[in-house]
Amino acid sequence: MKHNPQKLLITGGAGFIGCNFVHYWLRTYPNEKVIVLDALTYAGNRDNLSVFEGNPNFQFVQGNILNTSLVERLLEREQIDTIVHFAAESHVDRSIQNPDVFLKTNIEGTHSLLKAAKRIWLDRGCANHRFHHISTDEVYGSLKPNEPAFTEHHQYLPNSPYAASKASADLLVRSYHHTYGLKTTISNCSNNFGPFQFPEKLVPLVIVNCVKKRQLRIYGSGTQIRDWLYVEDHVKGIDLIIRKGVVGNTYNIGGGNEIRNIGIVNMICNYMDKYHPFGSPHKSLITYVKDRAGHDTRYAIDSCKMLNELGYMSKESMETAIPKTIMWYLNNTTWWYRIVNGSYRV
Repeated sequence: MKHNPQKLLITGGAGFIGCNFVHYWLRTYPNEKVIVLDALTYAGNRDNLSVFEGNPNFQFVQGNILNTSLVERLLEREQIDTIVHFAAESHVDRSIQNPDVFLKTNIEGTHSLLKAAKRIWLDRGCANHRFHHISTDEVYGSLKPNEPAFTEHHQYLPNSPYAASKASADLLVRSYHHTYGLKTTISNCSNNFGPFQFPEKLVPLVIVNCVKKRQLRIYGSGTQIRDWLYVEDHVKGIDLIIRKGVVGNTYNIGGGNEIRNIGIVNMICNYMDKYHPFGSPHKSLITYVKDRAGHDTRYAIDSCKMLNELGYMSKESMETAIPKTIMWYLNNTTWWYRIVNGSYRV
């Protein structure tokens, strides 16, 4: 059964993927109401949504998803029919250093939303609702070089506290559908990149460090393989799942762009030589450091279910999306200069 959302609660909507979703949604469906709930932790940025100030179909609420009563009030007062749940701690390095906050936000926070949705929607007989949960390919663990890509049927084998916390959240969402009948969907995506990404992640970090002529520090040999997904392709896939996805199902959203970490760094360096030269090749900034603990070898997403059931295909290749991303960061230096404070490791 198709779902036609009218009023959305978007958690984590001031973060990277969440804000791109808000931009896409209000551009595509300007008459639908969007309420963003965001705690504005370090990766949340109100400036990401400043263009919508004064828009009658946009509302920003600063608050934490752990505050179940706040979520219940928003669902009831605003007559929300759709939750799109982006809010999460997502950086693997930070999860290794401080796993507690990942368990709190990603597991308990997701459960808080589920409890609120059950009380306001199910306990009051609201049949028209949808809870969509955004997850990651990291829940599946690591692939060997020649293994087939992750499908929705792969066993969960998370290898970091971050991945384990997201896997736990996925299972909670699944349980609320099967136990209580909450209308849920889940999407597991590959590595995202694009505008508004916090500059601790690989792509923006390399761009920023190239501009600032800082070392480009690569874990190990840089041969870890990731499947890269341009964020605009991702949010379009989420739209399809919300509107056409089968309740209770999980969908993998991949970009079909497998590349080694060192390969993407070299690619960015080559474009930066063209767009922002500084006298030496940007590759001269590359240096190799000790590998990350528990570093997964390869992620790859099989998006056949998205294609076959929902007609989804990613549009952007690395050759088209990396230049777009670089130019966004070069044209928005004020945005990231306010954020960058110290060095982050690739």
